Amino acid sequence: MGNENNISSISKAASYEEMAAFWDTHSTADYDDQTYEVDMTFASTAFGNLVAIETELMRELRKLARQQRISPETLINVWLQQYVDQAKAHTLAVAQD
Repeated sequence: MGNENNISSISKAASYEEMAAFWDTHSTADYDDQTYEVDMTFASTAFGNLVAIETELMRELRKLARQQRISPETLINVWLQQYVDQAKAHTLAVAQD
């Protein structure tokens, strides 16, 4: 086996940055004899949803999240969940009237 410090057997890179630099100047076609096919599947839950957020609003969200020592994504998800829960409760209350 190769050097234990390498993360890539072809490029002999020791970091992802080194690996990226290697593949920026090399072609996988030149290393076809050293590659092999793999089967991969991805769970649909592995992919998130993207939502555009106004730049200044995102700055404020990042600041608030940093103060709470959580990621902006976590803060936004918590707030959205709370809002959705409140909206559902309000909808149920109105429907029961």
